[in-house]
Amino acid sequence: MSKDLTKKYKYAWDKYSKKDFKLLFELSDGYKDFMSRCKTERECIREFILRAEKNGYKDLESIINEKAVLKPGDKVYANNKDKTLALFIIGNKDIQEGMRILGAHVDSPRIDLKQNPLYEDMDLALLDTHYYGGIKKYQWVTIPLAIHGVVVKKDGSKVEIVVGEKEDEPVVGISDLLVHLSSIQMEKKANKVIEGEDLNILVGSIPIQDKEAKDRVKQNILRLLNDKYKIEEEDFVSAELEVVPAGPARDFGLDRSMIMAYGQDDRICAYTSFVAMMNINNPDKTCATLLVDKEEIGSVGATGMHSRFFENTVAEIIALCGDYNDLKLRRVLTNSKMLSSDVSAAFDPNYPSVMEKNNSAYFGKGIVFNKYTGSKGKSGCNDANPEYIAELRNIMEKDDVYWQTSELGKVDQGGGGTIAYILARYNMQVIDCGIALQNMHAPWEVASKADIYEAVKGYTAFLNRI
Repeated sequence: MSKDLTKKYKYAWDKYSKKDFKLLFELSDGYKDFMSRCKTERECIREFILRAEKNGYKDLESIINEKAVLKPGDKVYANNKDKTLALFIIGNKDIQEGMRILGAHVDSPRIDLKQNPLYEDMDLALLDTHYYGGIKKYQWVTIPLAIHGVVVKKDGSKVEIVVGEKEDEPVVGISDLLVHLSSIQMEKKANKVIEGEDLNILVGSIPIQDKEAKDRVKQNILRLLNDKYKIEEEDFVSAELEVVPAGPARDFGLDRSMIMAYGQDDRICAYTSFVAMMNINNPDKTCATLLVDKEEIGSVGATGMHSRFFENTVAEIIALCGDYNDLKLRRVLTNSKMLSSDVSAAFDPNYPSVMEKNNSAYFGKGIVFNKYTGSKGKSGCNDANPEYIAELRNIMEKDDVYWQTSELGKVDQGGGGTIAYILARYNMQVIDCGIALQNMHAPWEVASKADIYEAVKGYTAFLNRI
């Protein structure tokens, strides 16, 4: 075999018929619409639930309250605090034989508002922030930003907020130092050019009419918020407001072969996993798709993968399928097989020095299998077993799914992690399997439409065959 393994994996574009191209671009258009509208975890989960219910899925809580019994072919979902979602289709075989699981995350790097964010400085109103996940802070200045989120009042009522997405709406943003006065700034390292405490959002400059009032510009912003949303300053304490790039997902490239969107890590895998799950009916083994929160900050908290939500939900599913016991739960989890659906880094010819060409992912060559991620000496990774990889290779070949393998850059360049190692604690077979991106964790990330199409095919094949 040739040493240059980059030639081994073929371009998916070369195999497509006119029908494939039509389906590919239809899928891409649907994906762009989703990515344009769903920029927070809550927005993603709400949209997925609406679509799942249209496809016959029922809320697990209602099934429990009705004391119903689950039977093969039944479709159920469990919603965890509007930020995590588990979908199940009950299979014909005993659930103790294990499940087929797709797992992705719906949180993405962003900038969050602090609990007491609004202040005035030199007749300008600003919002104080705390960034979320791994970002290059300098990428977030001087670009149009939107605010998405929810404010929960003391009486428990929720106010949904989206500002900056419609053409007639204002955007907000973070200023940068003009180049004419940047001689000292330009000498700083990239991680110090913009400090975390300097990511303050400029939101206003008009004062209220009362010239004797204190913080007149801030008071005017509070007046606007109260007029439109009926919220007070103290309501920020119980708010979850995220600052994200403003604007829709768009075709990228003169040939429209790619998509540029915010949050493709990892909503691109969440979307394709969800589409694959909707393709499944009456499987032999129970299928599950798990869409979680907090991966970008260590999968912590009640809505992260380290939570017992998934395990507890599987226990409920077992109980509704028959007699529950703890041993049966352990057997279900141990016998399950999973694709940790998370993105990989696409080879970028502008930065070849950090990639090892024979073990990199490429646009247009299909879904990506990462035997391990982690950093440097595989630290913190899940290292998939070769027997499992061989099984997956066979499935992909049978369903004509184009796939490739990759590592996350050269050994000592850095690395990253996913939720794979957390599910592997149950002794189930797990491997990272997703879509390659350029500009990962930047405000605007880029992916290949062909890889999105192959991912749906690959995830569907996994759920149907393994």
